[in-house]
Amino acid sequence: MADAGNRPKTLNFNVGVLGHVDSGKTSLARALSSTASTAAFDKNPQSKERGITLDLGFSAFTVPFPEHLSKTCGDRNYDSLQFTLVDCPGHASLIRTIIGGAQIIDLMMLVVDVVKGMQTQTAECLLIGQLTCSHMVVILNKIDLLPSDKRQGAMDKMTKRMHKTLENTRFKGCPVIAVAAKPGGPEAPDTEEAQGISELIELLKSQAFLPQRDPSGTLLMAVDHCFSIRGQGTVITGTILQGSVNVNDTVEIPALKVTRKVKSIQMFRKPVPSAMQGDRVGVCVTQFDPKLLERGVVCTPGSLRTLYAAVISVQKIEYYRGVVSSRAKFHITVGHETVMARISFFHRVPPENQTGDCSPSSQKQCSDFFSFDWEFHHLDEYLMCPGDGERQEVQQWALLEFERPVTCPPLCLVIGSRLDSDIHGNTCRLAFHGKLLEGFEDKNYTETALPRLKISKYKQKEGAVERVMDDYTVIGRNLFKKETNLQLFVGLKVTLSTGETGTIEGGFGQSGKIKIRMPEGLKEETKQLLSSSSKKKGKGGTKNEPSKSEETKPNSQPVTIHLNFKRYVYDPHKKMVQS
Repeated sequence: MADAGNRPKTLNFNVGVLGHVDSGKTSLARALSSTASTAAFDKNPQSKERGITLDLGFSAFTVPFPEHLSKTCGDRNYDSLQFTLVDCPGHASLIRTIIGGAQIIDLMMLVVDVVKGMQTQTAECLLIGQLTCSHMVVILNKIDLLPSDKRQGAMDKMTKRMHKTLENTRFKGCPVIAVAAKPGGPEAPDTEEAQGISELIELLKSQAFLPQRDPSGTLLMAVDHCFSIRGQGTVITGTILQGSVNVNDTVEIPALKVTRKVKSIQMFRKPVPSAMQGDRVGVCVTQFDPKLLERGVVCTPGSLRTLYAAVISVQKIEYYRGVVSSRAKFHITVGHETVMARISFFHRVPPENQTGDCSPSSQKQCSDFFSFDWEFHHLDEYLMCPGDGERQEVQQWALLEFERPVTCPPLCLVIGSRLDSDIHGNTCRLAFHGKLLEGFEDKNYTETALPRLKISKYKQKEGAVERVMDDYTVIGRNLFKKETNLQLFVGLKVTLSTGETGTIEGGFGQSGKIKIRMPEGLKEETKQLLSSSSKKKGKGGTKNEPSKSEETKPNSQPVTIHLNFKRYVYDPHKKMVQS
């Protein structure tokens, strides 16, 4: 076990660079950086040709440790602050990569083209930022494209517009700064000096804070790149999301179900004996083919679960315009994977002694809790509750059934999106988000786990009394089809439109009719109503033909039978239940 005192006295601070495609994120990261890591600056050849980021790029720069942070460090004496820049792609079809990057950042830089302003993907990046990060700086890039005589006015106008956009978000009042990361554009010679970068570095220093870093607990590392070094082994690079790793530790690559021993660890080309939560590292292992792992996670052996389905808390993203329906399929980003899944919504049935309070304040307290002991009601779609002047959300959960198993940590963020929507369309493709609360590891979860989920659907059936057998027995019709298994309904209570209650005793004949026992007997007026309607049937006409008088007397209403029950969606016995 390496001594923590041997660690380099550098605090690592992860800054995500997000924004619309072509807003100049990579140029900005390049202008800021002094040390490029292995995954940095678009190793993808297609990306180099087009000048856009297709993968998570990483790079870093180091500054003297800011004075305002020294006061909050206690006995941890750092001498420098390393900003690790996570350059997330802005290309619309690669939103899943952005989500993967956003989960490992402390502060977000939202890069906006000062000429074009907010665009669809800028808004999506802002939404992802709200779900994954609590601090943000807005960068108005490409100010060199503005005419010099109108530049300041245009920058002020865009700054004001950005503040208005952020007014109702968690980033209200965040700093906005203007730069030109690559004057003249990507093709311009490097002799053109970037504008506003020194000011941006000072702003980032002032915005930096001491992130929560905890070396305890199991290791979870988000992997973004994997490559081999001849004679050394395979280097897995990424960011440690939780726990710590030491030389000689055994780690697991859960997606491949293999374990390997850590031979050495590097942080930006400097060998270190250990690394902890928040650090960006390269971990060298032996006898592992790098082609098997490009992106994913590495963890303490046995600490992660591979799930076939999961229960999540769920909240719709307000900018998503579509209906979010049960049984629909969405792209689900969970942990560092994106996979298709079918979704089914449900909400909690309030206990007998509580009112069904629909207000968000009453619901938020239980949003991240879930129990198999609770009773739930199936929802056909995500439910909005009528509120004071506007529709409000009621707390609800969802069952996700994955098309292929996913490996992820407990209680991780889940984002549902429609990545198959038109990437050029001016619509938000992020539909909902939530937290993973319960996972099902058994491939046969539909038989072993889902029956524990008490999700019911309410059913109503209506039929009519055909005739009276005696004062305590009637025959009912039109309640069931001929092929219905009536045994499932024996013993259920029914109510007549005249007020009496009875119990289904069983079938009558072969055509789906039923015999109903009325324990309190029929009321006199009900018997009269039924006898008069049967007399009318007897007048004129043949056995199977309605009589003339029946046709001409529309006021002779039949006595209807009402059957209300619920069925648990995942009950293998399909039992009917009445409260």
